[in-house]
Amino acid sequence: MNVRLNGEPRTLDPGTTLTELVESITGSTRGSAVVVDDEVVPRGSWPAFTLRDGQRVELITAVQGG
Repeated sequence: MNVRLNGEPRTLDPGTTLTELVESITGSTRGSAVVVDDEVVPRGSWPAFTLRDGQRVELITAVQGG
């Protein structure tokens, strides 16, 4: 299945959830926010939110530093 992640094409296994996607990229779900097809997805919904072919996903991750 193919999605666009932060504007770039990405191939995922069918049935991939937002939690799985975020953890595969950042190693954790902390400090992240996700927008799918222009809608913010609440973190509590990520485990049950299964991505579909063709969706647009924006992953925003907070970076600490100074």
